[in-house]
Amino acid sequence: MRIGIDLGGTKIEGIAIADGGGERARRRIASPRGDYGRTLAAVSGLVREIERDAGGHGSIGIGIPGTISPATGLIKNSNSTWLNGRPLAEDLSRLLDRPVRFANDANCFALSEATDGAAAGASSVFGVIVGTGTGGGVVINRQVLVGANAIGGEWGHNPLPAARGTESPGPPCYCGRSGCIETFLSGPALARDYAANGGVAITAEEIAIRAASGEALADATLARYEERMARALGSVINLLDPEVIVLGGGLSNIDRLYDRVPQRWGPHIFSDTVTTRLVRAMHGDSSGVRGAAWLWNETM
Repeated sequence: MRIGIDLGGTKIEGIAIADGGGERARRRIASPRGDYGRTLAAVSGLVREIERDAGGHGSIGIGIPGTISPATGLIKNSNSTWLNGRPLAEDLSRLLDRPVRFANDANCFALSEATDGAAAGASSVFGVIVGTGTGGGVVINRQVLVGANAIGGEWGHNPLPAARGTESPGPPCYCGRSGCIETFLSGPALARDYAANGGVAITAEEIAIRAASGEALADATLARYEERMARALGSVINLLDPEVIVLGGGLSNIDRLYDRVPQRWGPHIFSDTVTTRLVRAMHGDSSGVRGAAWLWNETM
């Protein structure tokens, strides 16, 4: 049995899955925001409850915002800032009395979809989360590519390729730079672009609804978004040449992306043909927690 924990900023979700991928137990609790000690207690308590529900012990994988520094063993780059600089891996392994595997939440998403989701069977997968932020993860032969600096797949904090006009230097990003892909492709970025071009302050989801109903401003905003995503994903294809790119997060529910982005990415890709598929995540919001469980993907 595999247990996966998705340690988010607002909620912590846990799941137990059998070897074949079937769900045996699931629980969700609120995150103790700002309190590291209570976070440790919440995760360890959640694992005990899941094991009680499932009737057995299992391996444990945990998806986290940010990553573990190879240099220090401490959490870095987490927007759940109370985790940064903390020995989370060491502390939870001690509390749970067994080895625990960790990965960035976007890597867990990509691993879930590569294992038994929309990209199952593909040897190379790039997973993209487009929602409040923009994250990415790389999976090769069902193994997460963490990287030498533990930042594999951090696509959202590269500059938008071939920036033009007001795209350069681009909006400021929380990472301290400007013009990052995240500042153009996140949900808040889409909403900001709509408002900046004469629209009212509405959400990305509402923009998609208005575009589907024929509003010209919303349609033009989505067209800009699609063209920017095509450029950004074109650079990924040039570098990794993945078989499948899987979209997750709130903006992955915009149906037109799956036709229009591939129609636009050809000029940005160094190939006469492009067979990479752009697909929607199969497991939706459950991909992160399922991917954490699949961090132990050996036969159990």
